[in-house]
Amino acid sequence: MTLDHITTPDDLDNLARQGQETLYPRRPKLVVGMASCGLASGAGEIFEALQQAVRERGSDVVLARTGCIGICEREPLVDAVLPGGPRILFAQVKLPQALELLGSAQSGTLPLDKALGYIEQPAAALVGGQAPAKPPGVNGLPHVAELPFYSKQRRLALRNCGLLDQESIAEYAARGGYRSLLKALTGMSPEDVIGQVTASGLRGRGGAGFPTGRKWGLCRAQAGGEKFIICNGDEGDPGAFMDRSIMEGDPHSVLEGMIIGGYAIGARKGYIYVRGEYPLAVTNLTLAAEQARALGLVGANILGSGFDFDVEIVRGAGAFVCGEETGLIASIEGQIGSPRQRPPYPAQAGLWGLPTNINNVETWANVSVIIDRGAEWFAAIGTEHSKGTKVFSLVGKVQNTGLVEVPMGTTLREIVFDIGGGILKKRNFKAAQTGGPSGGCIPEALLDLPVDFEKLKEAGAMMGSGGLIVMDERTCMVDVARYFLAFLVDESCGKCAPCREGVYQMHQILARITEGQGREGDIELLEQLAGYVKSSSLCMLGGTAPNPVLSTLRYFRDEYEAHIKHRMCPAGVCKALVQFRIDATRCKGCALCRRNCPSDAIAGEKKQPHAIDAAKCVKCGVCYEECPFDAVVAD
Repeated sequence: MTLDHITTPDDLDNLARQGQETLYPRRPKLVVGMASCGLASGAGEIFEALQQAVRERGSDVVLARTGCIGICEREPLVDAVLPGGPRILFAQVKLPQALELLGSAQSGTLPLDKALGYIEQPAAALVGGQAPAKPPGVNGLPHVAELPFYSKQRRLALRNCGLLDQESIAEYAARGGYRSLLKALTGMSPEDVIGQVTASGLRGRGGAGFPTGRKWGLCRAQAGGEKFIICNGDEGDPGAFMDRSIMEGDPHSVLEGMIIGGYAIGARKGYIYVRGEYPLAVTNLTLAAEQARALGLVGANILGSGFDFDVEIVRGAGAFVCGEETGLIASIEGQIGSPRQRPPYPAQAGLWGLPTNINNVETWANVSVIIDRGAEWFAAIGTEHSKGTKVFSLVGKVQNTGLVEVPMGTTLREIVFDIGGGILKKRNFKAAQTGGPSGGCIPEALLDLPVDFEKLKEAGAMMGSGGLIVMDERTCMVDVARYFLAFLVDESCGKCAPCREGVYQMHQILARITEGQGREGDIELLEQLAGYVKSSSLCMLGGTAPNPVLSTLRYFRDEYEAHIKHRMCPAGVCKALVQFRIDATRCKGCALCRRNCPSDAIAGEKKQPHAIDAAKCVKCGVCYEECPFDAVVAD
């Protein structure tokens, strides 16, 4: 049955039934993870090869796409579903294995001994520790929620990612999509909606953590005239991909949240501002908006309620400063993305001088969950002042990189070691950097810190949008601060002197220290400059820029002193302060260092101790990183 327009609950039910037919078909089905992480690992080639094989074999196996289910380290992922059976997940699938899966699915017997786990049908959200009774035929195979990576997760914002076809509005409806919109428009006043969001304790997931309901209320209170809704999808933090994965894998959740927000605030137009480097997100959001518009879920008189709302997608040009609200607004208006003085705040005078509400992608994705399940249910998750869950992109020197969603208050240790599997190569944890380039570095002594807005701030870090970079013992914290300030120097708009000049001077001092030219008094000068920049900058890019320096000085001051007073880099990273040599008592002569050396500076016979020619060594550190016996020493 084809629907032309959705105006009643029955119409939405019919759309959901269409989605159930494709989510749970009566034929065998293979689902390929086609988010950016999957595509980067070869999923596109696998999908094309499966399509060709289905045509050539005349197979009746259904092929489908899906978004990122979070465990990016194990891509490419291919799921197999037999009629009436659970969804079986296969990880790190190569092309030959994918073709074998096609034959297995056709024959009705899957190689469970090679599977990662299963998800019951209909696929529920992954809730740690709550795996259902095993269905027939999967004895010995764990439910995905029982795997260490997922066991402590609670997926709300990511509830649909990796579990539906991101290009299908019907499958979104089959998993409860647009029910919250129906509930809000037909049974709640705008004040009721704002009241629920306020009572839920939802705070902005873009970094500052401002109470979302309060923000909406301030915008609604502005008298008369046109208002706007903006979704901030300008995710510019190095190592961050939370918002990208939601926009790619579940675009309708963002759209539904925005429509509900527009109704609550009194806005009839919304803009989704997407980072230009996210082409797949732009494609999927555009398709979602077109599908919703075609069915009357976007446009005039939505669900017969008399409420009109349309949405436009705007591509950013890659400026990090456009993650700041007023800089983003300027960019949408066609101006240079440059922040302006506040007040007035966007809720008072935003886009084209009119009241405007801005929330980030993850915040919007939570809205429909709150309206559906209720404020009390959402507020029961998390900590006293930080409710709900938070999505993190877990990257760096950790075993299981990927997308993680945990209840607020989950400790850093649980995220890094229980979910992330610990540090690569069995090395020691040194620090975790949270909050993007303007965040802070948290040391091993604070591994049991509950992760929420207040605790991170007390530790000298910040939540940010959710990037979490794990560092091991071979990370130089002075070099880390230098790296992030170099990024911020490049991304500063230059409008105010404290940020433009202060951050630049701080970077120059850090560069000098890492080059072996540090001076007595540099530490004190860094602290002094950090105070000026923090208190005097126009926007929060400058206001938070000193955090990497201040946090590393707070917890790793001894490394700064070693660089300045002793002209040495304890981590063996800073080229000007290190010389590599091979400890003959540890070297096994495996030749791994020699084969990987880019300057042919290493010589030695097989199974005999090797040696480094200091005259040829370019101090790249490849041998230091790759030696499995820790025989390469940094002096």
